[in-house]
Amino acid sequence: MDYKKAGVDIEAGYKSVELMKKHVKQTMRPEVLGGLGGFAGAFDLSGIKNMEEPVLLSGTDGCGTKVKLAFVMDKHDTIGIDAVAMCVNDIACSGGEPLFFLDYIACGKNYPEKIATIVSGVAQGCIQSECALVGGETAEHPGLMPVDEYDLAGFAVGVVDKKDIIDGSSIKEGDVLVGIASSGVHSNGFSLVRSVFDMSKESLDTYYDELQKTLGEALIEPTRIYVKALKNVKKAGVKVKGCSHITGGGFYENVPRMLPENAKAIIQKDSYPVPPIFGLIQKNGNIEEKMMYNTFNMGLGMVIALDEKDVKTAMKAIEEAGDACYVVGKIVNGEKGVELC
Repeated sequence: MDYKKAGVDIEAGYKSVELMKKHVKQTMRPEVLGGLGGFAGAFDLSGIKNMEEPVLLSGTDGCGTKVKLAFVMDKHDTIGIDAVAMCVNDIACSGGEPLFFLDYIACGKNYPEKIATIVSGVAQGCIQSECALVGGETAEHPGLMPVDEYDLAGFAVGVVDKKDIIDGSSIKEGDVLVGIASSGVHSNGFSLVRSVFDMSKESLDTYYDELQKTLGEALIEPTRIYVKALKNVKKAGVKVKGCSHITGGGFYENVPRMLPENAKAIIQKDSYPVPPIFGLIQKNGNIEEKMMYNTFNMGLGMVIALDEKDVKTAMKAIEEAGDACYVVGKIVNGEKGVELC
């Protein structure tokens, strides 16, 4: 008996690392010390000395049951983008710059080419968010997970000058809400999606005219990363007063998280285009509209609160980053919460 016969292939682990090195290399920043393969990722923080009061920010998350979609479609090159996005978007939401990222892949069996493909997506997400992939872990779990399945999670660290933290404390009546478009379902609500649609290859390969693509292509579209958009807003001299990353819990849970007491967000549902994938989910699942907005992003991955005088400048900066954005509502005095109308 040896480790390989017990289900863990150490040689496959070595091969995975070799195959992923070319992807990881693309994410390097000058602050990264050493290479891939050490016991810890090293990142030089001397650059933050220019900040008055540097504050470290962190975020950790996974892709939820969206990985099931990747299994059925046998498409593993974008799920890593989702893992990065879910972490770095939270850091950007607080006004921070993501510095580095680490991934964790648990699998039933280590297929080096598949693992390297997953990591290529992680690297792409890091490139999009300008953070370094400084390390990670691939763990084989024979007997715990099926050999053809895996789970993916990540952890990111960022930094922000204390004076630039976005905490919602200055939000007041008359402030304007700007929504930044999502790329689709992102990485939340897939347990409901999988209850609505048959997750077979035949079903996912079905072409829908309203989507102008197959169901699988629409659902697996990676989560949009908003780091560049929010950096552009900051470079334009605009202070974002509040920011909400629309993830699990949709509008009703996430928008209030950025609000101070006695501030209410009013969002106009017809102020922006809702991607057709959400209409298809609602129709096929016979889902109440409120549940849709309580589960999915419904076409807005982020909602930010701005002083009215800054709206045009901010929107121009967001669009220059390649994101679509819309004026979607306003802040009024009232009980803390959100009203969709």
